[in-house]
Amino acid sequence: MRASRFTEEQIIGMLKEQEAGAKTADVCRRHGISSATFYKFKAKYGGMDVSDARRLKALEEENARLKKLLAEQMLDNAIKRSSGGRFRGQSSRRAWQPCR
Repeated sequence: MRASRFTEEQIIGMLKEQEAGAKTADVCRRHGISSATFYKFKAKYGGMDVSDARRLKALEEENARLKKLLAEQMLDNAIKRSSGGRFRGQSSRRAWQPCR
């Protein structure tokens, strides 16, 4: 996932500018973003304050980390299953050793 060049505070500031009465096109031009990006930010962060946005970002990062761990574990299990019991060790990162 690509990191945004704007912080949560900046994004919420843009949204608040528009809510305060500034035209969307003016806000987009001032911050150098497209209207599509602005509306994407609005869909994701609309109605949030900065602490909510930070919490959302932290949860998204944790979710991505856990998904990666799950995928690695599933791969380890698939390798162990497909080896037919000839694999000795706890992790797929260890060397293959035939059972004696």
